[in-house]
Amino acid sequence: MSTAEGTDYAVSSEFYDLLQAEPDRRRAERWFAAAAGRARHGIVDFGAGTGIVTQVLLESSGVPVHAVEPAAAMRTVLMSRAAALGADRRARLTVHPGRAEDAGLDAVADLAVAANVVGCVEPAARRALWRAAARALVPGGVLLFDPPPVGVPDGVEDLAGLGPVRMGVDSYRADVTRVPDRGVLRMVFEYRVERAGLPVRSVREEFPMWPAEAAALAAEAAQEGLEFVPAPLPELLAARRPPG
Repeated sequence: MSTAEGTDYAVSSEFYDLLQAEPDRRRAERWFAAAAGRARHGIVDFGAGTGIVTQVLLESSGVPVHAVEPAAAMRTVLMSRAAALGADRRARLTVHPGRAEDAGLDAVADLAVAANVVGCVEPAARRALWRAAARALVPGGVLLFDPPPVGVPDGVEDLAGLGPVRMGVDSYRADVTRVPDRGVLRMVFEYRVERAGLPVRSVREEFPMWPAEAAALAAEAAQEGLEFVPAPLPELLAARRPPG
């Protein structure tokens, strides 16, 4: 998923679905499918990325879905996925090619989701996301999201890699590293393609993440019109536009 602009994800978009679609889909079903099934007004997917979560939301609901994705590279994959959904589901999907605050969504949804988004935007953009969500939700509507890291590690961390995945005679994988950088985390993805055990290609992309504790997020959100409420799962946080 993504909220970056311009050429961001120009490298990762080529490999994203191949290496991450299956685990992302399982996670989206666990996190959001039940809530989507209860939606009666509409749903907003902030930072829709390649559309994996968007597809789950469409499959799990019968209401209009708004997918907000500013990164052109990711949105290209999203549009291709939408083309294969079938006319009935496409009729309920609107894609917004800009930032959350530029989508102009006003009281269109009783559910909003933001998967792998809140930690990936700088604090000013995060506050803009709260404002956009408060505006997009009807009174009593809820935003569900996964929290960012709460701190920065002391040194470089090698995380679980992605893949390998075979396609034809080639093997695709990604090494993932988390690097502390003056209070910010740099997520480094090194994509590697091998053929018969020999390297064919290696490309790299990195993304910043901004740590924040839940209490700080709740204070920010409250200033922008959202109140934190208990989340349906321990992996998630939830914020509601106050009813009334």
